[in-house]
Amino acid sequence: MSTLYLRSFTLPSQGAEEGYWNDPSNPRAKRTCYTTHYPFGVFRRRQPGQFTFDPVTIFYGGNGSGKSTLLNVIAAALSLRRRTVYNRTDFFDDYVSRCAWDAPEVPGSSRIVTSDDVFDYLIGVRELNENIHAKRAELFAEYTSVRYADFQMRSLDDYEALSQVVDAQRKSASRYVKGRLMENMPEQSNGESALEFFTGAVGEGALYLLDEPENSLSAALQLKLKQFLEDSARFYRCQLVIATHSPFLLSLARARIYDLDETPAAVKRWTELANVRTYFDFFRSHAGEFEP
Repeated sequence: MSTLYLRSFTLPSQGAEEGYWNDPSNPRAKRTCYTTHYPFGVFRRRQPGQFTFDPVTIFYGGNGSGKSTLLNVIAAALSLRRRTVYNRTDFFDDYVSRCAWDAPEVPGSSRIVTSDDVFDYLIGVRELNENIHAKRAELFAEYTSVRYADFQMRSLDDYEALSQVVDAQRKSASRYVKGRLMENMPEQSNGESALEFFTGAVGEGALYLLDEPENSLSAALQLKLKQFLEDSARFYRCQLVIATHSPFLLSLARARIYDLDETPAAVKRWTELANVRTYFDFFRSHAGEFEP
């Protein structure tokens, strides 16, 4: 049975945006100190109107199409959890208040996951690995000094030091270090760590907004993420709203795809999208080079 926590979302119309600026009781409309009115104006000319959602819904479009803005607006409207700050102005809440949505019961564990979240996670993993490298070097030095130390036990207070000497004499340097180091922290590539982050961030029975999750992932890892997301929506009562232009994620099974490059935004099959066609045409033109 399909799970829909978010059923529809409607952005302000062009008339609603113009009404905001023409409202004489709006003090912000009269001020000239602002350099941007974001997110006002992002969608005004394209008039995307109302979006309706499936268990998997994708926002597709080129740079500047408003994919990330749309996710941030929805997340703010539904008060979804998030880890990192995002681009917002004094006008953001006013814009969100002019949106309309049908989301009768959004679980508290629902969240938005952005590229900045992944970046912060990767930085944390890198710092942790650097600390492990430093600790490993210390333990190798300790092994050398302990293994060849001239040690005599004089009291029970020296028992721990004696155990350390015996341990060093019975083991190789690598086994000694590994036994004292965190063995559950394998070194991974950025892509593997990013995939691990997403599989940990998406739980069960909630709404998840994912902003370009393909970043940092190789083609093979994007396919693994695709399978994970399909399983999350099909078996674990997750609803996914994804901003992406990755052909691999655009091919998610049974996804409703909105092409934000169209005016108004149009629902399309993934094989109709310009970015996917570009990849297809490129590989087709080089098909002969793949022959043995």
